[in-house]
Amino acid sequence: MPVKTFSSAVYGIEAITIIIEVDISSGTKYFVVGLPDNAVKESLLRVESAINNCGYRMPRQKIVINLAPADIRKEGSAYDLAIAIGILAESGQVEIDQLDKYLIMGELSLDGGLQPIKGALPIAIQGRTDGFKGLILPSANAREAAIVSDFDVYGIDTLNEVINFLNGKSKPERTVVDTEQEFKNNIANYESDFSEVRGQENIKRALEIAAAGGHNVILIGPPGAGKTMLAKRLPTILPALNLIEALDTTKIHSVAGKLSASDSLMTIRPFRSPHHTISDVALVGGGSNPQPGEISLAHNGVLFLDELPEFKRTVLEVMRQPLEERRVTISRARNTVDYPASFMLVASMNPCPCGYYNHPEKECICPPGMVQKYLSKISGPLLDRIDLHIEVTPVNFSELSSSRLSEKSELVRERVIAAREIQNRRFDGNLNVHSNAQMSPKKVREVCVITDAGQTLLKKAMEKLGLSARAYDRILKVARTIADLAGTTDIELEHLAEAINYRSLDREGWAG
Repeated sequence: MPVKTFSSAVYGIEAITIIIEVDISSGTKYFVVGLPDNAVKESLLRVESAINNCGYRMPRQKIVINLAPADIRKEGSAYDLAIAIGILAESGQVEIDQLDKYLIMGELSLDGGLQPIKGALPIAIQGRTDGFKGLILPSANAREAAIVSDFDVYGIDTLNEVINFLNGKSKPERTVVDTEQEFKNNIANYESDFSEVRGQENIKRALEIAAAGGHNVILIGPPGAGKTMLAKRLPTILPALNLIEALDTTKIHSVAGKLSASDSLMTIRPFRSPHHTISDVALVGGGSNPQPGEISLAHNGVLFLDELPEFKRTVLEVMRQPLEERRVTISRARNTVDYPASFMLVASMNPCPCGYYNHPEKECICPPGMVQKYLSKISGPLLDRIDLHIEVTPVNFSELSSSRLSEKSELVRERVIAAREIQNRRFDGNLNVHSNAQMSPKKVREVCVITDAGQTLLKKAMEKLGLSARAYDRILKVARTIADLAGTTDIELEHLAEAINYRSLDREGWAG
């Protein structure tokens, strides 16, 4: 009678239990069925070498291995260990009493060692949901799987250890992680801080507004003005991850294989900064074996695109839908997977190819029309999804050499959290809106009510500065966030005036 072992497959950021059936009968050759890819088919060569090198016997008979459900494609090398245990159990070399209690995952080396797998956290979550007692997997993945409570996780280094465990000869030590304590100990533990930034108080104020309302930002300035340094410190003033957000973020990085053996739970907001040569698939996710892209790895954090005009236009355009829907859908002929992608977009750029347009000291050497041509690389629809346009100017020597520390990230974060709490109460019950930046035009009309004097100011600003129509809603959203930071119910004139200053790229004639 065939022996069954249990493994798991990851699709998107969720897992599905896979039943591995092994049948040995008279004949020759080995067969793997159930829609295996090449990596799964090749596993029999790794399994045979590992079994022989560990001192056990690989049956010289016909072996049929079925991976069920048979209509789901199985990919990768993580089934090696479960297949090896199934063969040994069917040939009478491993006891079968405990096989239905554990999920078994791991890639085998030829000497019987276990290599790490991807997606250990969602596998453990699904295993507990399906009623398994525990999970046997490589020790390199044990800590991330052990986040799941009420679930036995055993980190194993070799095939021999697994066989001895199942045969009752030895029992490895369970990997235990106190999830709540781990979360509390490392929450918001950033290496950098806003206080390290010299000068640039107006830019830090703008980033505080962006963090408070979840607004996307573009920083425009010459080389060396501090755009990248400021962007890297933005996560330090965002509200700390809650436990649910931390688990969601960890799941995505687990599926992508981005967690190290020492990692268990991600407790700080991710900051992703892909190079401008990145492909559209690498940015949004996908491939023949769909994997999360950079926008999903930035989920609950910040995606920083340095030198925005240098990115290929097709790469930038594929971000438009995820920016609106906060998720990305990868469709294939056989299946469709969803990856969450709720991130803050922070972009930076030089104002022109030489970098010195509008510089207070250096002269721009770009020919006429070049500045506008450079800016036109960024499409209107993408720019429409960026609320704050911030001009960054170089820091003078006196500020740069000053020993005085500016405000710490912790103090700024307290104000941001207070503003976010106001927004949580405002949008309570609305599943699709959590911050001011996510408001629809209809919601903007309801929430961002301004006085007649405010309407007059906004009208004059749009006429005098030549602001485009798309700037209208953006200004109201940002003004609402500024009012939330100030703790006021109404949008005052000074809030509107400050918001108007953050629409540089919408001004007619800004680029000559």
